[in-house]
Amino acid sequence: VLDKLTNNMSTETKPEEKKEYITTKAIDTNRKFEYCIACLGAGYVGGPTMGMIALKCPEVKVIVADINPKQIQRWNSDKLPIYEPGLDEVIKSCRGRNLFFTSDVTQAIKDASMIFVSVNTPTKKYGMGAGKAADLKNWELAARHIASVANGSKIVIEKSTLPVRTAHSMLRVLHANERGIEFSVLSNPEFLAEGTAIRDLSQPDRVLIGGNRDKKIDIEAVDKLVWIYKHWVPSERILTTNLWSSELSKLVANAFLAQRVSSINSISALCEKTGAAVSEVATAIGMDKRIGNKFLNASVGFGGSCFQKDILNLVYICESLGLKEVALYWNQVIVMNNYQKERFARYVVKSLFNTIAEKRITILGFAFKKNTGDTRETASIYIAKHLLKEHAKLAIYDPQVPEDQIKYDFEKEYDALPDGYTFENRVSVYKSAEEACKDSHAILILTEW
Repeated sequence: VLDKLTNNMSTETKPEEKKEYITTKAIDTNRKFEYCIACLGAGYVGGPTMGMIALKCPEVKVIVADINPKQIQRWNSDKLPIYEPGLDEVIKSCRGRNLFFTSDVTQAIKDASMIFVSVNTPTKKYGMGAGKAADLKNWELAARHIASVANGSKIVIEKSTLPVRTAHSMLRVLHANERGIEFSVLSNPEFLAEGTAIRDLSQPDRVLIGGNRDKKIDIEAVDKLVWIYKHWVPSERILTTNLWSSELSKLVANAFLAQRVSSINSISALCEKTGAAVSEVATAIGMDKRIGNKFLNASVGFGGSCFQKDILNLVYICESLGLKEVALYWNQVIVMNNYQKERFARYVVKSLFNTIAEKRITILGFAFKKNTGDTRETASIYIAKHLLKEHAKLAIYDPQVPEDQIKYDFEKEYDALPDGYTFENRVSVYKSAEEACKDSHAILILTEW
C-alpha cells in the first residue's frame, strides 16, 4: 500500500510494532520541522487525513488532539479505533516520526501554526431546528478553546461539515479574545468515502480550499494550505474559492450523491411491479456519458454519517431562508430513502407468509457499507427495528462491527428494541456468517461485503 502512496519515505524505516507513542516528542529528538499543524478531533476524518498529510509532508509535524484519552490510546496502539483499508500502514509508518496523537489539546493548539477543526457536528436533537439543523456545540467549544489558549496568530481550518457562513461566526468567536490575536479562517471540506478513504486522500478528485482574499493574512493562509497539498496533489486539482462557496459545496455534493441513490431506489420499486430488472436499467442509463454509472446500484437505502445529516442541514438552511419549494425538493430524497427501508422490511414479512413472529432472521452486514466498521445511520438498524416490531428474532454477523457496538446501537443510539424486549432475548451476534445463517427462516444481505 505504501509503495503506491509515497515516494518520499524509505520502506526501511518501520516503527517498532508493539511500541506506543503517547507524547508529541519525536523519536529523533534532534529533528527540526519546517512547520507544525494540529487537528482537533481524532475521528473518521481527522485521523486518516492527518495521517496522509504526515506521510506526504515528512518535514511537517502533525499533531492529532482529542479530549477523549481512550480514543488517543487506541490511535497510539496496534489496534486503531477505526477500520479503513490501508490506514494501519499509513499511521504506523509516520507515528512517532512526524505524526503524534495526544489528549493535551491546549499544548497542541500552542505548538501549531495551522489548526484543523474536525469535530463531530451531528443533527441537532433539541431546541430550534431539532431533527434538521447541524448541532454546532462541539465546533463552538473548539473555537472558544483556540481563542482562549492561542499564543499567537493561527490559521484555523473548518474540516467538519458545517452550514454555509459558519466561518463568519467562527471568526467572531476567535477574535473575541482580549489579546488582539489575529486568526484566519479557511474552509477545507473533506470528500472521503469510507472504505476508500486512503485512496481518496492519496489521489483526490479535487481539494477545495475556501478563503477570503481581501486581507494579506487570509491570502497567506490560503497559500500555506495550498503548499501543504501541493506535496502530492497536482495544482489543477486544487480549487480555491470564497468561504461560502466552499462550505456550501460539501453539502451540495452529498445531496447530489444521495439523490442518485434515492432515484435508482425509486425505480427499483417500479421495476418490481413491471417485471423490469433494475440492474439492467441502471446499466443502460449509466452508459449515457451525461449520467455516468456511479451511485446507480439499487439498495435498501443509504446510510452513514454524512448523506442524511447534510441533506437535512441543507433543507433547514433553505427553510430558514424562505426557500420552501427548494427545501421540499431535497427533503424528498430523505422521504424516498426511508420508504425504501420500510418497503424492504414489509417485503420480508410478506415473503414469510405475512408473519415473522418468533422466526429467526439473519442479517449479514451491520455496517452502513463494506470496508468500514461505521454503523452510523446504517440501514440495517432501521430494518431490524421494523422486524423486531413484528416479534422476529435476529441473528447478526458483520466482519468489522463488534458486538458491543451493535448492542449500543440497539439499546441506546437508535432505541430499536420494542417495550418488554431486551437485546439478549431478541438479538444474537455471531463471529461467522455460517453460524448466523444456521437454522434461519430468511437471510438478509444488507451490506455488500
